[in-house]
Amino acid sequence: MTLSKTACSVLLALGVSPLAGAADLLDVYHAAQVQDSVFAGAQAARQAGQEKLPQGRAQLLPSVNLNANTTFNDIDTQYKASGFPFPSGPQRYNSHGYGVTLVQPLFREQNWAAYTESELQVAQTEAQFKLAEQNLVLRVAQTYFDVLIAQDSVQLTAAQKAAITQQLEQAKRNFEVGTATITDTHEAQARYDLIVAQEIAAQSNLEVKKRTLQQLINAAPAELNPLGKAFQLEPPQPANPEKWVEDAQMHNYQLAIAHAAAQLAEKEVDRNRGGHLPTVDLVANYSRTTANGSTFGVGSDTRATSVGVQLNLPLFQGGAIQSRWREAEANRERARLDLESARRNVELQTRQAYLGVVNGIAQVQALQQALKSSESLLEASRLGYEVGVRTNLDVLNAQQQLYSTRRDLYLAEYNYLISRLQLDAAVGMLDEEDLGRVNQVLHD
Repeated sequence: MTLSKTACSVLLALGVSPLAGAADLLDVYHAAQVQDSVFAGAQAARQAGQEKLPQGRAQLLPSVNLNANTTFNDIDTQYKASGFPFPSGPQRYNSHGYGVTLVQPLFREQNWAAYTESELQVAQTEAQFKLAEQNLVLRVAQTYFDVLIAQDSVQLTAAQKAAITQQLEQAKRNFEVGTATITDTHEAQARYDLIVAQEIAAQSNLEVKKRTLQQLINAAPAELNPLGKAFQLEPPQPANPEKWVEDAQMHNYQLAIAHAAAQLAEKEVDRNRGGHLPTVDLVANYSRTTANGSTFGVGSDTRATSVGVQLNLPLFQGGAIQSRWREAEANRERARLDLESARRNVELQTRQAYLGVVNGIAQVQALQQALKSSESLLEASRLGYEVGVRTNLDVLNAQQQLYSTRRDLYLAEYNYLISRLQLDAAVGMLDEEDLGRVNQVLHD
């Protein structure tokens, strides 16, 4: 049973860890959706990027500004002409007023270019978020399997240590009764000391992998579900790498981000090229000013309304417009090269993931057969040692080969599953449903 994102949020708000017991891959993924700081940052970046569209649209819509003022005036006027009808002397009075200005752009080439850029910026932001979602799936799966392989290494090392201990005790008994030399004891003791060191390293590595998982989900699950008997090797469909590359060229999110960046660079050139074009605005003003006095000794109440069209034509800006134009053209060339580089990288990543699945199947099958052969070799070596045709070293080597093959098999199985997820990610199709299919081969 898995926990939804909402359920995880409720549990965490109550201070309860949703991964207190055994956890499968989907449990870890749902916890990471809530707790991973990298993914949370991607969500915040998406929200910020979505605001680019209303900001770009705002440059095409009217702007309205209100201004207001109040002023105390202290004026002393002396008229030199005699018989002037207005009083001389000091005049103290207040004046105040307010005004409203509306500006509606009629022709602003740069504003239209900025609006189209905002649409591309939103599309780019969405692609970046989708890529972050895919990366979260891959990071969760990789971290989960890293813990499993570390656990397998600890278990295999412990089993190998037990087998070597048994072999060491047998060598000592055989030496005591005179049926073996001290060399057998030394060989077994050397292997025992080596496996003790490997066990310490394996336990340390397991602790590191668990802490890495804890950092991802902000919780430490007591136990993770390992691979079960439902594990099957499935070749990629279609079994044609060129078709996968073709799909990746159309749907890969890294490529979508680079393509949006190239379009943005092109629009930026257009926007800066229009820097020398005139702008035409519809301008409307309304103002009212009231004063309870004046230099003529009487107050006034003034209202003014105006509507008109305003033309602005930049003639010379110190060369800034031409410089920004050249800068935009250079950035356009860089974006074009980045897009080409992204295409090549996506093709390479897709082929690598495809080969990872195909070769992973072959490697797992080969190691499965090698494991059977190693088991047979160990049995034959033990039997040969008992009848005297094999040495203690032969048995120890057979044990080492068996456990190494088993560890390699586990690692190949995990790598195969990761390659399948990476192949889906390369064509932009990786989601929680794909992770759920991988989760089906895990058991408690």
